[in-house]
Amino acid sequence: MISIEDIYNQDINFLFGSGASFGLLPTLQLQVQTGVNDRRYTLEELATKFEREKDRRLIPLFMHYYANCIRPAENLRLEAVTTELGTTVIKNYRTFLLTALEMVKRRTALDRRCNVFTTNYDGCFPLVADALIEEGHVDFVLNDGARGFTRRIVQARNFGAYLCHAGVFGRYQSSIPQINLIHLHGSVYWSKQDAAIRVDYDLRERQGLLDANALALLQPFSIALNNPVATINDVPDTGFTDDALDAFWAKYELMPIVNPTKWKFHETVYEEHYYQMLRLLSYELEKPNAVLITFGFSFADEHILNLVMRSLSNPRLQVFVCCFNRVEHTSMEQKFKGHRNVKCLVLKDGVMNFTAFNEKVLAHPNVANAQDTEHPMPVATAATDDDEVLV
Repeated sequence: MISIEDIYNQDINFLFGSGASFGLLPTLQLQVQTGVNDRRYTLEELATKFEREKDRRLIPLFMHYYANCIRPAENLRLEAVTTELGTTVIKNYRTFLLTALEMVKRRTALDRRCNVFTTNYDGCFPLVADALIEEGHVDFVLNDGARGFTRRIVQARNFGAYLCHAGVFGRYQSSIPQINLIHLHGSVYWSKQDAAIRVDYDLRERQGLLDANALALLQPFSIALNNPVATINDVPDTGFTDDALDAFWAKYELMPIVNPTKWKFHETVYEEHYYQMLRLLSYELEKPNAVLITFGFSFADEHILNLVMRSLSNPRLQVFVCCFNRVEHTSMEQKFKGHRNVKCLVLKDGVMNFTAFNEKVLAHPNVANAQDTEHPMPVATAATDDDEVLV
């Protein structure tokens, strides 16, 4: 496992990808076959292919993406999660937040902070944090970079702020434990307000981009994309008119999320914020004794991959890449080959899901295990020649 004793007093950064929300929200993985070694298309790969070939199915593909990935994130409510997989994901977010807070609480009185960078645009972190604060058993701040009252505006400089307790007579000061939440690929809770980004967590009045008739028209297309025996030739064109496709695309381009084909925002204000957040990540990784722990992240974003690669020239930076399985471990080992300050972690048996990450990789004795003790998880191993067991 990653020794919390060794890193709690360092500059800790986490990088979360879509694997963290798997089971609660869909990922970008499709089931349609590529025709090569039983590989399946990801949405990014198929969108890039359609865009390059000027295929008319490109916009319907983004309709599918919106209906199956974005809209469920907009509609996410913790109290509405009833499936076993969904409740496990929520429990794992809770366990991680409590573990991170236990780590930062041990730091010096005015430096009780860590950074969580995420490419997810869902609300798992803020919604679970809100539930924890409402319970009243733990006092902390989840800083999403926004300030304001009726209109909360995101600004990069706000990640450097923190709340502080002071004694009645000013004889002591102590910062409240804080987790900075930095959305690298945008958030469903963002919207453009002039030249700024507004944050609003109440989306009950937000209208969807596709009505019931459009969803019905899209259904055969989506079924084919999720068919494990289908090929690209089995994915049908849709019955949408050119005007309907153009109307959807005009609204889709206003959304504050990264476009999966080129990993870019359509709106300049979002793209400027994106590069500010990349600079923040770069700055954090250049600090002495910086630590980066990644989970559920494939490094498909070349901007982030290149940034981390450049940061590895910092000899005191430690990077822990948590790999889902042996195949991903091999891929990550190749990506970071030759960098001695990178450790790729993989489970000796099985896959590293969020539960395994919490219990076997970043476990804290003061945080109750979320997993049933009657079903212990496999042991995590480091990427070393002697197959070292980390327990």
